[in-house]
Amino acid sequence: MLRRFFGKASAGSDGATSGRLVHDYFRQKAHSQGYTLSHSQQRVIDCMALHATALTGNSIKTLPGLYLHGAVGRGKSWLLDGFFQAIPLAEKQRLHFHEFFARLHQGMFNHRDQPEALSTTLDELLRDCRVLCFDEFHVHDIGDAMLITRLFKALFRRGILLLVTSNYPPEGLLPNPLYHARFKPVIDLINARMQVMEVGGPHDYRSQARTHAQQMFTQGHYVWPATVAQRQALNLPEPGSPAVELAVGTRHLQAGHCDGRTVGFTFSQLCDHPTAVMDYLELCRRFDHWIIFELPDLAECSIAAQQRFINLIDVLYDQDKHLIVLGQRSLRESLGGDAIDLARTRSRLGQLVEVRDLA
Repeated sequence: MLRRFFGKASAGSDGATSGRLVHDYFRQKAHSQGYTLSHSQQRVIDCMALHATALTGNSIKTLPGLYLHGAVGRGKSWLLDGFFQAIPLAEKQRLHFHEFFARLHQGMFNHRDQPEALSTTLDELLRDCRVLCFDEFHVHDIGDAMLITRLFKALFRRGILLLVTSNYPPEGLLPNPLYHARFKPVIDLINARMQVMEVGGPHDYRSQARTHAQQMFTQGHYVWPATVAQRQALNLPEPGSPAVELAVGTRHLQAGHCDGRTVGFTFSQLCDHPTAVMDYLELCRRFDHWIIFELPDLAECSIAAQQRFINLIDVLYDQDKHLIVLGQRSLRESLGGDAIDLARTRSRLGQLVEVRDLA
């Protein structure tokens, strides 16, 4: 499969060194974290080493992108981050896809009077970027899908090496049968221009013992049933406080608590109203500690509210914010629902320390 893209070209000593750097990085990282690499992870690392070799040999315009997909917790983001850290290249960017797409929307709005708003925005966002890494790529909205089609075509025209992680194989993107056929051209483009590899294995690494003590998100708590004693033990604000109005962009959101770098919202305040990823990113720039009050049974919420909650947790996880969630039932019981990406949310919130009232 790899020969289809790389052929028999050999790199000089600098390229070979870059390939070894990638192998060495992952070997040391896995050892330090107590991981045993799965067969599929090792295959991806071998492929990444070839990419690093070709990058250093200035063969980027003939390189395929890399599209990693698989179930939650199989190490896709870990692999992407490792490649990003290991390659000896300054002209690179690694972004959660939510964040990049929000910036893209804002830039195109700012340049809406120009004939090439997309191109101008990409000039601003990417500048001299040669390697672009997108984490957690997914498509559920037909409007987004049309812009993503234009985006991918533009990235490939620019000769940027694109690496993507997703919970879905390309054929699983935009699964809504009403719109899937309209997204087929970009699926075909991904399959033609990117090396598609599944990251599998028997273990959900996120469910293992916490080895990332430096991460703020994983030091957070899920508290239920949110009794007065539990709130007091964690020094949390009491319910029923007057709402606080926060200016977010051109709009105003109601918050349940705001003090310094700490902000608190009820689930309803954030997810039952038309909030967006750009709102969450703006709030993340201002607040490091988040409290989500009154988590309901998601199965009883609208799909739109479920999707907003999924997006919110994605942003808080990627921005590494400290999070406390308060609910009435166990986390497993609260995270029912039919939204497609809830498995990722369950995996991420499952890393929080669960605090249960045993009285």
